[in-house]
Amino acid sequence: MRSSFLSESPCDEQHIHGYGFNPQSWLQVERGKLPKSSYSPSSIESLIKIAEPPVVPLYKPLDYVEVLSRIHEELEQCMPSERPGLYLVQSQVFRGLGEAKLRQRSLHSAWRCASTVHEKVIFGAWLRYGKRGEEIISDVLATCRKCCREFGLLDIASEMPVGNFEIFGSCEMGSSSRVSSRVTFQIRDGRVTCDRCKIASLSIPFCSMLNGPFTESQLELVDLSENGISLEGMRAVSEFSSTYSLGDLPLEILLEVLVFANTFCCDRLKDACDRKLASFVSSRQDAVELMTLAFEENAPVLAASCLQMLLQELPDCLTDDLVISLFLGATAQQQLIMVGQASFLLYCLLSEVAMNIDPRTETSVCLLEKLVQLAVTPTQKQIAFHQLGCIRLLRKEYNEAERRFEVAFSAGHVYSIAGLARIAGMQGQKALAYEKLSSVIASNLPLGWMYLERSLYSEGDRKLADLDKATELDPTLSYPYMYRAASLMRKKDAKLALEEINRLLGFKLALECLELRICLYLALEDYKSAICDIHAILTLSPEYRMLEGRVAASKIGTLLGAHVEQWNTAECWLQLYERWSSVDDIGSLSVIYRMLESDAAKGVLYFRQSLLLLRLNCPEAAMRSLQLARHHAATEHERLVYEGWLLYDTGHCEEALQKAEESISIQRSFEAFFLKAYVLADSGVESLSYSATVISLLEDALKCPSDRLRKGQALNNLGGVYVDCGKLDSAADCYTNALKIRHTRAHQGLARVHFLRNNREAAYEEMTKLIVKAKNNASAYEKRSEYCEREQTMTDLQTVTQLDPLRVYPYRYRAAVLMDSHKENDAIAELSRAISFKADLHLLHLRAAFHEHIGDVPSALRDCRAALSLDPNHQEMLELQKRVNSQEP
Repeated sequence: MRSSFLSESPCDEQHIHGYGFNPQSWLQVERGKLPKSSYSPSSIESLIKIAEPPVVPLYKPLDYVEVLSRIHEELEQCMPSERPGLYLVQSQVFRGLGEAKLRQRSLHSAWRCASTVHEKVIFGAWLRYGKRGEEIISDVLATCRKCCREFGLLDIASEMPVGNFEIFGSCEMGSSSRVSSRVTFQIRDGRVTCDRCKIASLSIPFCSMLNGPFTESQLELVDLSENGISLEGMRAVSEFSSTYSLGDLPLEILLEVLVFANTFCCDRLKDACDRKLASFVSSRQDAVELMTLAFEENAPVLAASCLQMLLQELPDCLTDDLVISLFLGATAQQQLIMVGQASFLLYCLLSEVAMNIDPRTETSVCLLEKLVQLAVTPTQKQIAFHQLGCIRLLRKEYNEAERRFEVAFSAGHVYSIAGLARIAGMQGQKALAYEKLSSVIASNLPLGWMYLERSLYSEGDRKLADLDKATELDPTLSYPYMYRAASLMRKKDAKLALEEINRLLGFKLALECLELRICLYLALEDYKSAICDIHAILTLSPEYRMLEGRVAASKIGTLLGAHVEQWNTAECWLQLYERWSSVDDIGSLSVIYRMLESDAAKGVLYFRQSLLLLRLNCPEAAMRSLQLARHHAATEHERLVYEGWLLYDTGHCEEALQKAEESISIQRSFEAFFLKAYVLADSGVESLSYSATVISLLEDALKCPSDRLRKGQALNNLGGVYVDCGKLDSAADCYTNALKIRHTRAHQGLARVHFLRNNREAAYEEMTKLIVKAKNNASAYEKRSEYCEREQTMTDLQTVTQLDPLRVYPYRYRAAVLMDSHKENDAIAELSRAISFKADLHLLHLRAAFHEHIGDVPSALRDCRAALSLDPNHQEMLELQKRVNSQEP
């Protein structure tokens, strides 16, 4: 979903006319209502306006490999209590790299090794927050008689350690003493008789009062009417003095006893009350009210229980003024009661959630101000001050932002210079901004973002040169492509403009880039292509707003709908089949979007949508589509299949198999057999019996009714299993049959069969056919490179890098070739080029091996540790690290 850092706040639809682009007027040309000359240059200028990229509130160290390596080394050597904080920093590195799964794993490691209940509560809440949208999985698991307990509510009272409480006073009274062993406490009109010695043992004040030089020590009746405790409360105190336990008391009495225990310093009684009260926290309102009491009476167990309840309701609780007031108003002492030594962790979580809700709010600012106050280490200061600087910048509070960025930069966060340069630029000091960034570029190993930022303060060829350099160093940055495309369009070179933006969209489905391409299509009056991209945007983000948030994408989609050909259901299926066959995933999404607007059966369509979204690397949107497929399932057996895929995609393979079997027991269907076969094939078990089972299941699937799109996929999968079993003839038959129904990807399987039959030329030709047919063909070039001579291999892999720079195999291959040619430095540089923008285990592994080969032990060890941060259990990396460690002096 589009971040609010990327757009201004949306305004009413009627205001879009004043912005300089009226979609209705553009579309009316097609209806003959406006002359073509209505397309003025200024209108095109406003249509393809490119906003400056945001300074993102993320931790972005200059050399993330070095930072990950250092963290890994510290994790191996530090005290257990220090590990959660280190994993938090590791998670912030992964967040800055855009590695969501690695980040979640770091948070999970922090949760698993938490040394206090407060850390357990905070990281558990963080992990739950990261999994929001997957709540349905708990419901589906419940139907399998399995409960999803991970990150659930803790029993705080049993988790918090119990202190060693001293027993005060002596129960032996002198023989000459005439003082009774019993003492009666007067509570207004009632009395409670207690064992004097046992009451005295509760605290020093009671011991002194009842056994010391005070008047009460000689009395058998002591008046406690003015001490705020009721008769029932005093009976509970008396009972506790004998049994050291509190019965099932109502909340009001427990509160009285807690206050009484604090008044008379009865630590053991206070602890018991504290733990009992924790069980009364069952709602947000309870948590807010009881947290105030916990602060007043220094009740850490109750406070932790209240905190857990509040964090359980993230992000909703941060829209509650009472909750916000509680967190923002907490003093240092109250924070200690509430969260122990984990205050920085707590406010780091809260500020992140608040920024995700709306970074411009006062709540976000105040929570980050708290975080800044709590930052102690240089890394904490880099994280906290940079984030606050970004928020202040977004709110146009430039002086405040500048102060925060300066602190972050001084603490070592070089990326904060981008914020300082932005402020200088906004104040009309573009030369100063350019100079700041030039200084950073000259002083450090240059990165793509540095040249991107510097390009904002120059014009013409110098600007384009910086943007080209930014793309060379980091081809994943969107802004350079967008700027170049817009510039080309202004020069009326529409073809090159589209080629430029398509370069990025070929490997990165960025919504803002789709939006720009829509604008390019509108300027070209190519409404058919424009609506295709609109549908893709609405599939990924139904509430997306275009033109700096001024108009809903759905509004433009509605206007465009009147200018494109309408299809009936049969025509839609034909169009879907055509696009699916040509591996046009965005085109396929558009067709499915149209079909969903009709009365067609929606369950199967949402399921197809989820498959496409997974192929486009949009897992969250795919999960949403699967949930909709389940909701719209036409039959019970169909619903079970979608539940099975939901479970499989979230790692619950055993339960996914159970769902498939339940579905088959109701009705034998293609999708149920396919699901079962898919899960078994992906189980990691390599045996003839498992392969035979998978083959049988896929054959059963193919006997069931289905459309050719899915049967082609099943044939392709079946061919793969046959290849793994060495049955090449059967595999070839499957791939050939798949190709007969135009399952284009089967060319890759058939090429593999040719290769295994020692026919490299046929394999090469087969992959060439796929390259010609497939719209997205980076993977096809990569696979073809395995079937040709070295010179052609290098050419194909260079094409792969141009089409999809995120594919790591080409870099590894080129580096290996350079290493074979004894060009060690060039080989390492080839890997480093990719590592700078792509955190990948295999790239780091190979670079570590190269460093070891040339005797650079420190660099090899650094890469080993960084790689093990990505996968701590990778066996080859562990062995390499052990070998390199043995070489360290």
